[in-house]
Amino acid sequence: MSFVVDAHDEMRVLLVEDEEDLGLAIKQVLVSEKYVVDWVTDGAEAWHCLKSQWTDYTVAIFDWLLPELSGLELCQRLRAHQNSLPVLMLTALGQPENRITGLDSGADDYLTKPFVMEELLARLRALLRRSPQLRPPMLTVGAFTLDDANTLLQVKRLDQPAQEISLTLKEFQVLTYLMENCDRIIPGSKLRSQLWDLDEEPISNVVAAQIRLLRRKFARHDCDCPIETVPGQGYRFRTLP
Repeated sequence: MSFVVDAHDEMRVLLVEDEEDLGLAIKQVLVSEKYVVDWVTDGAEAWHCLKSQWTDYTVAIFDWLLPELSGLELCQRLRAHQNSLPVLMLTALGQPENRITGLDSGADDYLTKPFVMEELLARLRALLRRSPQLRPPMLTVGAFTLDDANTLLQVKRLDQPAQEISLTLKEFQVLTYLMENCDRIIPGSKLRSQLWDLDEEPISNVVAAQIRLLRRKFARHDCDCPIETVPGQGYRFRTLP
């Protein structure tokens, strides 16, 4: 059974939830927030939607336990097809090992039932901020260009070929956020809230550790790091002379 909501907003959600009361409640909240919602109630129909509309969805919400195909199987199929659609997994299974299994299957975030709709919306907003689908394929600041398609940083130098630095996903996300806010001081707490999951353990030095890894990578490629530490305030991406 399908419940399709027509609208004109570009934020299109595939909602896969077989509990009709909960599915209806989620759909109504999302529509009130101006999302376009395709709601299906079993995994096989969800997979049909995904195969026929690979590029139409901005984010997906999968229940774990579904008829036909589970949310885990949907995630695994998506990732096997190299599809990076952001996925929020819903489940009544709240043990840490369940969350690990969900994330390892390819889910980007995990929300345990019961939940409040405000948290669901907050997690969707966080996924959308991190989604490469909502960013241009190239982001250039001064001599630095981020290539989203290949997760690369290109550094242009005078009279030299451009240097290419391969990045991990988290390194790419950190650089993207800093470059989009070039010359602004971004507190470490702000970076963490934007780029790390809401329910991750509050490791205070996670941002500093990531910045150190980036600086080491720049050094290995004989490039000056454009990320400046502003003591007591945060980090700033600055173009170099």
